Amino acid sequence: MVTDGATIRAVVTTFVFALASVVTHIGLGMLLALGVHRTMTRGTKYFVRTAYFFPFLVSWAAVALIWKYVLDPAFGLANYYLSTTTNWLASPTWALPTLIVVDWWHTIGYTFIILLAGLQTVPAQLHEAARVDGANAWWRFWSVTLPVMSPTIFFATVITFIGAFQIFDPMVIMTQGGPDGATRSIVQYTYEKGFQSFEVGYAAALSLVLFVVIMIVTGLQFRLSRRWVHQ
Repeated sequence: MVTDGATIRAVVTTFVFALASVVTHIGLGMLLALGVHRTMTRGTKYFVRTAYFFPFLVSWAAVALIWKYVLDPAFGLANYYLSTTTNWLASPTWALPTLIVVDWWHTIGYTFIILLAGLQTVPAQLHEAARVDGANAWWRFWSVTLPVMSPTIFFATVITFIGAFQIFDPMVIMTQGGPDGATRSIVQYTYEKGFQSFEVGYAAALSLVLFVVIMIVTGLQFRLSRRWVHQ
């Protein structure tokens, strides 16, 4: 297995996808949650929450087909508005970043809802006390909001990592793992070995590797959480 270049590449691709997913989901999800929590009225909040969460309710098959149309190099809306002829899903450079964007669009609503719920648990008295002490908005966010929300952020980080390691549908439907294996995830490679090449033993070994990797990464997250998650 360690001499199989396709396995190594699938593992690396999955790690890159997982890291990018965590950064985009937590970073952009937090910005969205802060914007909705602080600036919108109650009725507008309900509408925005529904609008952002709706894509998460749509199946990956439907989402992938919609985005294949949007990204079509001949008549897709993406190339029309960006004034380019890029074949996003066939480019070795752009295929994986494109799938990361599609995954973000599909699942950001789930992370957004979790972080918004965490924001609503931050006591207003703490912000008022910090404001009386002269803390500006950035310092109140850093010293009050983030520590109170750290358990919520930790939870969102763990489930995003685990979900990203199990990514399968968009790769199969949108790129079939191409071009040249640039978007093949470890789960897709396991499927190909087990159900297309019928190398069941190899597929079982890949599944075990994926399980061990998820366990190690999750264990590291729990260990590192002692340094920044407030109980």
